[in-house]
Amino acid sequence: MNVVLIGSRGSGKSAVAKALATVLSRPVVSTDAEIERRAGCAIVDFVSNRGWDAFRDLESEVVRHVAPRADCIIDTGGGVVLRQANVDALRAGGRVFWLQAPVTVLAARIKDDASRPSLTGSKSAVDELADVLAARTPLYAAAAHHSIDAATRTPEEIAAEISRLFY
Repeated sequence: MNVVLIGSRGSGKSAVAKALATVLSRPVVSTDAEIERRAGCAIVDFVSNRGWDAFRDLESEVVRHVAPRADCIIDTGGGVVLRQANVDALRAGGRVFWLQAPVTVLAARIKDDASRPSLTGSKSAVDELADVLAARTPLYAAAAHHSIDAATRTPEEIAAEISRLFY
């Protein structure tokens, strides 16, 4: 069974995945890294050239490919929950952990990261993040087996909690 990490940009999915890999001795599969590998370019460039719909299609293809793997830690992109088929595939092969943090924490974590394309193209990063988080929160809640407070704890502390919940 896989450990699946979901949550907003900046929630710490990648850092927690690395910490979990150490704790659980499992490989990490990053859906975003696999998307970039298949696309042959960075996500920001792919979205700029092809658009969000094409990105979501490729993301769904990647999820269909990685979800059936066994005993992995799957680090997903923040919008993976936008398609129910993705959620169904991830839940079928694993336990889903939602890493939660308030907008202020998320914004502070990603403020200097130019590799994250704008989701709306028309708002400030904080306003965009707040709107997207408000829209996605019910989707994260419905997808998750467990909700984890990721606002103030280290990736190692979060990994330890997930490990306790997983076994």
